Amino acid sequence: MSTTTADLRYPIGHYQPKPYSEHQKQEWLNDIKFLPQALENAIHNLDEAQLQTPYRDGGWTVQQLVHHVADSHMNAFCRFRLGLTEEKPAIRPYNEKAWVMLNDVQIIPINVSITLLYALHTRWYATISDLTIKEWEREVYHPEADKVMTLWYLLGSYAWHSRHHVAHITALRERNNW
Repeated sequence: MSTTTADLRYPIGHYQPKPYSEHQKQEWLNDIKFLPQALENAIHNLDEAQLQTPYRDGGWTVQQLVHHVADSHMNAFCRFRLGLTEEKPAIRPYNEKAWVMLNDVQIIPINVSITLLYALHTRWYATISDLTIKEWEREVYHPEADKVMTLWYLLGSYAWHSRHHVAHITALRERNNW
């Protein structure tokens, strides 16, 4: 179980890469598999005013967080597929701060992104759930970070990302007694 921190930006702390193990793999795969339900549970019964509340001063609103997770995980799905089908491909960075300000994030109800996440995570989990150790060692290149990353590293990063944003919402709910 992850511990919480006093830093509202990182309620479960920063991502810490871990060496490959079957146990760790299953934990992280479960984070991917169950993220849509966890996120849906986190937003359950929030009203419009609550959805427009930032999770911290200067932070994104709950609505923006939900749409951001969908945007981020669509990119993640593509990054994994590229990593599995090409030799050390460059993955495309995107400006998440600009994306979260786009009109659709402001006007589309969050249930659209929740529905998208259910479908996306079903496909993503099916794509990666039976990878071999050799496949987890496949690499992608992130040009913005100027870093080569294994698919194993990406799995841990996106498992953390899933828990990270759910924790933003659940911590906000706890602080506000929602």
